[in-house]
Amino acid sequence: MQTSTFPAQDYPVKKHAKPARHTLGSGLFGLFIVGGSALVLASYSRWMDAYEIGILLLSALALCVMGMRWRALQKLSAATAVLSLTAVWLYGGDLSRAGQSFFLKYFLASQSAIMWMGLLFWCATVVYFVGWLARSEKILERGSRLVWAGVLFGFVGMFTRWAESYLLGPDLGHIPVSNLYEVFVLFSLITALLYLHLEARLGSRQLGGFVMLVVSAAVGFLFWYGAIAGAHQIQPLIPALQSYWMKLHVPTNFIGYGAFSMAAMLGIAWLAAGRPYFSVRLPSRPWLEEVMYKSIALGFVFFTVATILGALWAAEAWGGYWSWDPKETWALIVWLNYAAWLHCRLVKNMQGRVLAWWAVVGFFVTLFAFLGVNMFLAGLHSYGAL
Repeated sequence: MQTSTFPAQDYPVKKHAKPARHTLGSGLFGLFIVGGSALVLASYSRWMDAYEIGILLLSALALCVMGMRWRALQKLSAATAVLSLTAVWLYGGDLSRAGQSFFLKYFLASQSAIMWMGLLFWCATVVYFVGWLARSEKILERGSRLVWAGVLFGFVGMFTRWAESYLLGPDLGHIPVSNLYEVFVLFSLITALLYLHLEARLGSRQLGGFVMLVVSAAVGFLFWYGAIAGAHQIQPLIPALQSYWMKLHVPTNFIGYGAFSMAAMLGIAWLAAGRPYFSVRLPSRPWLEEVMYKSIALGFVFFTVATILGALWAAEAWGGYWSWDPKETWALIVWLNYAAWLHCRLVKNMQGRVLAWWAVVGFFVTLFAFLGVNMFLAGLHSYGAL
């Protein structure tokens, strides 16, 4: 019987010297980000307050740092910028052109791009599992390419939707993370991007099908919810969301959610790896457990920051940092759950099946905090309902 080709000792990543052309590319990428940020400030700074300018500059700095460490992000950023700006140019300030321009109607308008994102993610999930069953690296690589294409269309859809909101009216424009439809797009993108980073960092595509299952489920929900609730249509922000805090709190929160979701799928892979049929098609259990730990640790850091940001937002909006609103209570439950998971692994040296099952169960706790509270419990955060 053939053994797994991804043993635990393969987890550390080999560091290679950067070729000169890579250094040149990173420098050009940095200039691209600086130039783009300068253009935005020159064009829109009169409508931005000090907080929004600070968010822009910090975001540009973070993208430069991440892009220099992960070259694929440079290509994604450049392609996203080109396609998003092309969409804005095709609109020409007239939202009705979405039904007149071929490229807007079928590719670059926000709803079209998001539809392509979902289709590509679904195809990637199928291709990953076909490659996994066949143990074919070539097929798995095609799955990766489909995910990259889906991420590209997803980000184009998000940025174009942002521009479309301003075409509806300058006072209606807002970052597209204001309802369940939009945040499910964000969740799908962040989870897929986190997996792609894991894939590039660790050199294993064997987990693609597992991780993309949860992304495909999210895509299915956002299409269904958009259809029944009309949430795919851009709506004005309710007063409670008209704050610069939303630009910080929501994306940070969803990095945490994405990392926790990926950890749950790694937990499922760990449980499956105990069976002979799966063990020859998956990395070793110690390898999976190590990556599961790193995913939860990453998610815990971002979720903690997001909770602090949420408390600061609440103090500004409602006059208090904490009110035991259902969303706040369940956020605390999620935080305590993963704090206990990390404590048991790091301090109590707990390993194995318990942690894998705990990561899976923790996903459902997180899912309820993310989705169920907004839909089924009344409170200050009840912005979506079925």
